[in-house]
Amino acid sequence: MADLDTRPVPVALPRKALHEHAWVTESRHPTSDGVLLYVKCAGCGTRRVDVQARLQHPPTALSREIDAT
Repeated sequence: MADLDTRPVPVALPRKALHEHAWVTESRHPTSDGVLLYVKCAGCGTRRVDVQARLQHPPTALSREIDAT
């Protein structure tokens, strides 16, 4: 029997590491700073707010990810 002090400790993976989010735009709104995008992950339902300052540039996250729960 292995000593309890030498057993491996299970490590919980962060939720973000489980999959790469597939963001889908739920709504978009023009503002003075660019287009505000409300996005949701098609896989897990996590939501986020992005801003796209210029049409030629990709959107960037404006908020933290909020779990679907």
